[in-house]
Amino acid sequence: MVSEGDTAPTFTATYKGSDHETFDLEDHLGDGPVVLAFFPGAFTPPCSNEMVALQEHLADFEAAGATLLGVSADSSFSLGAFAEEYDLGFDLVSDMGGDVIDSYGLSIDIADLGLYGIANRAVYVLDGAGTVTYAWEAEDPTNEPDYAELIEAVEAV
Repeated sequence: MVSEGDTAPTFTATYKGSDHETFDLEDHLGDGPVVLAFFPGAFTPPCSNEMVALQEHLADFEAAGATLLGVSADSSFSLGAFAEEYDLGFDLVSDMGGDVIDSYGLSIDIADLGLYGIANRAVYVLDGAGTVTYAWEAEDPTNEPDYAELIEAVEAV
């Protein structure tokens, strides 16, 4: 797992709803804090709950000048449908190949559900230089982060 004080691995991936529009983390560094919220899978109850909770706090993230991004192994089209279903006002990034998930040390398998190489639930706050200032990883992928603590971490950057 990436820890506080580490330089966050940078990456390029696709945005929700497009296999052609590319997201590059480096393009977002330096514009305020970046929040990376890794989640196991779109349309699952814990992930839906987390993304909705993040949406409910979106104004707090924006007031702190932060860019909020959800990251999962789902296809960009699944993420587009997921964002539309829950009216998410922040971008979701597709890591179908699992390279980003692996670089953050978050790859897990949930064999009972037939899910392999998906992201464990985790949240990172990066400063303008790409240094991790806050890191949280779920002990169990059904756990959600402490949203008040996360907002405080963003505001402290």
